[in-house]
Amino acid sequence: MCGIVGILGTHEVAPTLVEALRRLEYRGYDSAGIATLNDGRLDRRRAVGKLVNLSDLLVHEPLAGKAGIGHTRWATHGAPNLSNTHPHRSGPVAVVHNGIIENYRDLRAELAEKGLNHETDTDTETVALLTHYHLEQGMPPVDAARATLARLEGAYALLFLFDGEPDLMIAARKGSPLAIGHGDGEMYVGSDAIALASLTDRITYLDEGDVAVVTRDSLWITDADGKTVERDVKTIRIGNTRIDKAGHKHFMAKEITEQPAVIGDALGHYLSADGRDVILPGGDGLDFTQIDRMTMVACGTAYYACLTAKYWFEQLARLPVEVDIASEFRYREPPIPPRGVALFVSQSGETADTLAALRYCAGKAERIVSVVNVDESSIARESDLALPIHAGVEIGVASTKAFTCQLTVLLLLAIKAAKARGTLSEDAVADLLSKLRGLPATINIALEMDDDFKKAARRLAEADNALFLGRGLMYPLALEGALKLKEISYIHAEAYASGELKHGPIALIDKRMPVVVMAPRDALFDKTVSNMQEVMARDGKVILITDRRGAEAADGGIWRLLTLPEVDPVLSPILYAIPAQLLAYHTAVAKGTDVDQPRNLAKSVTVE
Repeated sequence: MCGIVGILGTHEVAPTLVEALRRLEYRGYDSAGIATLNDGRLDRRRAVGKLVNLSDLLVHEPLAGKAGIGHTRWATHGAPNLSNTHPHRSGPVAVVHNGIIENYRDLRAELAEKGLNHETDTDTETVALLTHYHLEQGMPPVDAARATLARLEGAYALLFLFDGEPDLMIAARKGSPLAIGHGDGEMYVGSDAIALASLTDRITYLDEGDVAVVTRDSLWITDADGKTVERDVKTIRIGNTRIDKAGHKHFMAKEITEQPAVIGDALGHYLSADGRDVILPGGDGLDFTQIDRMTMVACGTAYYACLTAKYWFEQLARLPVEVDIASEFRYREPPIPPRGVALFVSQSGETADTLAALRYCAGKAERIVSVVNVDESSIARESDLALPIHAGVEIGVASTKAFTCQLTVLLLLAIKAAKARGTLSEDAVADLLSKLRGLPATINIALEMDDDFKKAARRLAEADNALFLGRGLMYPLALEGALKLKEISYIHAEAYASGELKHGPIALIDKRMPVVVMAPRDALFDKTVSNMQEVMARDGKVILITDRRGAEAADGGIWRLLTLPEVDPVLSPILYAIPAQLLAYHTAVAKGTDVDQPRNLAKSVTVE
């Protein structure tokens, strides 16, 4: 959620800190600030709102120094005002923090008794106050930071900077990611490799519980037990961290149009040379003949990808699947059956609830499998088998290409399971994979309908509420469509399985209620049309998304008809994600909302 960056440089760092923070804007934030050391003394600049406000402030009040830390804040404890904006400082120490300090109230009361009183509403300030106290007791900075960390409960990625220490930063990670970048006589710290990509391609990822003492020419890491450890230096591919809009008005628009290419990339990484089989990384060490049940866990859009995959695994591979919301999963302490696989889906690979659920399953499930977009993420590294989705960097907060790549990889895995379990023949597998290889071209045709979606969205933008309906594989897509619309246009939207319409939601139907119906001409089409007729009989405004045969079979009275190319019903969720995204996007543009950084939302939810 919050973005962190730190630099021990050889040049003035303020401009570079701001630029690195700009690369973390995709995480979502409501204020930003930096602190530097100049002539051995800490100083800071902070601003509420977008980074441009901080940049403007620095023009009028420059900040010198060759060592500094920076932060974009997504408010948890305390309102997004200047007082609560990071970096926080107490005496000779400044800190930036991503996470939540759960015992901050107890620590705050304890420190108040010692004469160190808080000035903000944040939990982070307590870290600075406690470190200040330890420094006053005569501890050197490294020891003071370690003593502070020993008292903290909760999750954190932390950076410390000290008065009089121009060649020292301390970084600590527990529950939130941190990466160390290696330069030529310079060192960098960031929430992820994206923040550091313009500075270096050599990255060290901290493990859970690590504390790093960073100087310009050294890196000393100790693990959760206090033992000195070596962590690998990895070379990242700079092209994978490129951030630009490529001529589009918004990152989301660019990422929607990238889907044919990235889905093709994902297919290329998993299909055999002859295109007739699915090859998993790691020597195909997942034996589906020895699996009796799969448990899938995720949050938000990734959860809807899991709901879709449940249909695929159960229908194609006859493998029972349970799907759980990560934030609920571990708190109900579900039993993990023997011969069971736990599968976790996360775009960032750092989603706090999903990571906590994974750790609950560790040692209980037969195998831990993850589907992620970041190879070196915590979820990937703590899995027995990590399946990358190859979507590339996704900047827009509302997931688009990551969702369709998640669906693609999950479908490939379901096909792999079906072949292994003997529920699909080799020829049936080859036929389905052949159709899947043709899907990027079909998506391109759907993308060419952009003007049709734009026209429908202009009318949708006039509504205050909307419903989405779907059956079978279209039900999770209806859920995803409603989520996209509410995320970026702020229109209240709900989704229901079409058959549930009469069990309550039909009471909402009137002439002001647009109802988006997702219904390709599949085995459930006639039943969905029956539900659609019930909506139109009550003056509901139906936007029907279907294919050519569905359009021909649907009766008149439809408010807006959007006709997609025909695909095999198994592939329809991936294709029908496109209209869900474009409707939401154009509706948000029509309403003038912040498409890429919608209010109150963050891209990477790294706190519970």
